[in-house]
Amino acid sequence: MSRVIVFVFDGLQKELVTEELMPNLKEFTSKGVRFLSHQPVFPTVTRVNSATMVTGCFPATHGLMGNTAIVPEFSKTEPMNTYLKDHFVELIDKGGDPLLVPTLAQSMATLNLQYTAIGIGSTGQSFVHHPYLSDEEYGSTIHPEYSIPERLNDEIISKFGPWPEASRPNTSRIERMIDICIDFALVEQQADVTFLWCSEPDGSQHGTLLGSDTVFESVKAADKGFGRLLSWIEDNDMQDEIDIIVTCDHGHSSAEKIIPINEMLLEANFAPPGMPDGVTVADNGGALLFYIEGKDFETGQSLIQWLFSQYWSGPLLAADYLQEIPGVLPTSLVGLDGVRGPDIALSFAWNENANLNGVKGFSYVASGREGCGQHGSMNPTELRTFTVANGPGFLKDVSISSVSGHPDIAPTIMYLLGHSPPSHMEGEILYEALSSQKEPKSGRIENISYSSQNEIASDQYSQQLIISPRENGGYIVSAEYSH
Repeated sequence: MSRVIVFVFDGLQKELVTEELMPNLKEFTSKGVRFLSHQPVFPTVTRVNSATMVTGCFPATHGLMGNTAIVPEFSKTEPMNTYLKDHFVELIDKGGDPLLVPTLAQSMATLNLQYTAIGIGSTGQSFVHHPYLSDEEYGSTIHPEYSIPERLNDEIISKFGPWPEASRPNTSRIERMIDICIDFALVEQQADVTFLWCSEPDGSQHGTLLGSDTVFESVKAADKGFGRLLSWIEDNDMQDEIDIIVTCDHGHSSAEKIIPINEMLLEANFAPPGMPDGVTVADNGGALLFYIEGKDFETGQSLIQWLFSQYWSGPLLAADYLQEIPGVLPTSLVGLDGVRGPDIALSFAWNENANLNGVKGFSYVASGREGCGQHGSMNPTELRTFTVANGPGFLKDVSISSVSGHPDIAPTIMYLLGHSPPSHMEGEILYEALSSQKEPKSGRIENISYSSQNEIASDQYSQQLIISPRENGGYIVSAEYSH
């Protein structure tokens, strides 16, 4: 049994992994398993993909649908902002569960294994690793603003000093995260799994143009921290004891234009949230989740027809009760149904234009800064990850082309720890990447194409999704649409 480190570079684009910008990750990649088709779940935002990684389930099962989403126990008309730990705590106070299935930390606790998460992103992202407040049996979560269990916060500050202020690039906090990882998680706690969430380059990309000097400095800082961790492992002769999985939660594109969706809905005479047949929309950057009061079919039909007619609309998914409307595809294809699923999920439209730095990919968005980085949609530049793995449990210098995704991370970790994944996990063990297998497998599940059309006045809306299906969901391999 090995120990496992997961290192997430939030929002990392594969084009940034160069010898000049990220030499440590570049070398690490050349020696390990390269997952060429490892997909995020939709919407391509942080908290839903974080929850997916730590549960091994699609959103329909774990219940966290986006960075913002309607969670009925929290509010039936106000989207819950999962960026904030405080909103999760409020949900718990109201009797709701942040996640509907056990986390990896919970599954490991039943086996007396230690899980430690250290994150320098949002308070909400770190919270999904350990959404049980004071329950110490489920491992530890460490964040600059809090720790779980709570007593750990003072202990960390006593050992390492106060956290540096956040910045762009977030260099000082990256350095502190690595300090805590090495001296506390790996040495003192002897953690079986250490899950590191680096806020860069995502934090810098949201505030500046993709391909800017700030973004370059951010990945240099992140790579330096990663390199320090690798050096410590080598200096302590632990290369044969620790498996390392590197990934990112989503890609990025540039924000083409901000669409004022709430104002537009009112102008189109849709009733506001809380009113009969009212429409609530949850902003997920490059994606929108719609919730219809009373699940009224006629309102859903009118809303879908209106969305089809908008130039900024891309692929559109709908709940089962709306499937007879021409042009829609089911939310269940991507695991976005379930008890907390939206009635309608829309990806904004995108294009392949390049920004001033030559970085291709723009998307319409509901929030962010025009011209700067954003994500959430099915844009190919967002619907991808950079994922590699290295260590005694993995093959050496191999590229894997078969489709995998974030639900596969947790069951693979359980396997590396020497245990079978619990039955609730929907992802699959990545056998084709493991050194215990004689040769890599390929083409795990055949991709399936789904398409639909809708006549809009004298025009036609159409969409096509290529899905690699899984239990209770599927990975979007590609997405196309036209008006």
